[in-house]
Amino acid sequence: MRAIDYARLAASSLGAAPVRSCLTMLGIVIGVAAMISMAAIGAGARSKVSEQIRSFGANVIMVNSSSASRGRLASGGRQPLSISDSEAIAELSAVRRAAPAIAGPARLVHGALNWGTTVNGTTLDHFEIRRWQLESGRLFTAEEETSAGQVVVLGNLVASKLFADEDPLGNVVRIGNVPLEVIGVLAEKGTTGGDSQDDVAFVPLSTAKDRLIGSATGDRNAVGYILASAGSGADMDIATEEIDELMRQRHRVMRDEDKGFTVATAASIVAAQEASTRTVATLLAAVACVSLMVGGIGIMNIMLVSVTERTREIGLRLAIGATPRDIRTQFVIEAVALCIGGGAVGVVMGDAVAMAVAHLAGWPVVLDPATAIGAVLFSGLVGIVFGYYPAKRAAALDPVAALRGD
Repeated sequence: MRAIDYARLAASSLGAAPVRSCLTMLGIVIGVAAMISMAAIGAGARSKVSEQIRSFGANVIMVNSSSASRGRLASGGRQPLSISDSEAIAELSAVRRAAPAIAGPARLVHGALNWGTTVNGTTLDHFEIRRWQLESGRLFTAEEETSAGQVVVLGNLVASKLFADEDPLGNVVRIGNVPLEVIGVLAEKGTTGGDSQDDVAFVPLSTAKDRLIGSATGDRNAVGYILASAGSGADMDIATEEIDELMRQRHRVMRDEDKGFTVATAASIVAAQEASTRTVATLLAAVACVSLMVGGIGIMNIMLVSVTERTREIGLRLAIGATPRDIRTQFVIEAVALCIGGGAVGVVMGDAVAMAVAHLAGWPVVLDPATAIGAVLFSGLVGIVFGYYPAKRAAALDPVAALRGD
């Protein structure tokens, strides 16, 4: 028999019971749909993580005080991060820049408008490390940094909330009783881990210490965190190790549990925030595997029932010259056709689910044609595996016994 003959017979047999054929495909449809949506959401998550890392800044390393350290500081037991630490980090061979900073919540007021945001006191190196571009205006000068100048650079979101269509440059905003001149507006950066990077305001470190935030420890040298950047991507691991070792020496840390600081890369911070997405993808993968297994078993059962129902047809075909191979091939093709049809429908449903997630949750998805083709081919393999046993049973029937059967 020719391939087209097998296909025609399979289509005729499946078309004779369309409702049963559709229900048989249901498990494959669900499995492939879960597989496609999982792959699209997972690829979207990886794409989003990469985008967030790029937006956060290239080769960024963060040094923060640990919660244990903050607890000890209240009782005077451990020294905080300091400007001196930042200067020492900047001198390491694998580090390009380092910027000390303190941050705290504040409400900015302009006329009748006000907006609550995070105010960062830092140095010019902070903007270089984060690769933050200006939309308009300028950054602090060296004189403003040393003299606690009353100037502020606004994030894009803060500028839009306080000034709407008005040009912020040259205007004055107040934080508490402190007037600050707006000298610059930063270009938009987007979100990281669900938080807007543009909801921020920057002032010189000395201004934050002297006029706004101050220091929780009363130490003029103390800072809240330190940002550093490695010389290149290849230097990230070396820079992280050097910073960790330097801080251990400067803070006299003998045991890991005594560390009063953490050293982390931007990539690890963002990746940790996206861990929940990988968990969801893993669960979807488990659902896909179980559904495909259940769908394959369902197809095998229906094909066995079909063999029983079509015993006389099989006997007649064998009696007039069909070979066992012809019978076996026909039933395998029917099983494969069911699985490939279910796979095609599952691809459409999976794409629809992924697009719905993108629309409702604001989460990016990446639809890969190669994944869709692979899912359909895999469903065809399921048809071969689970359809072979019923096909073998049909081909092994004795023609005389089959023709006598009811």
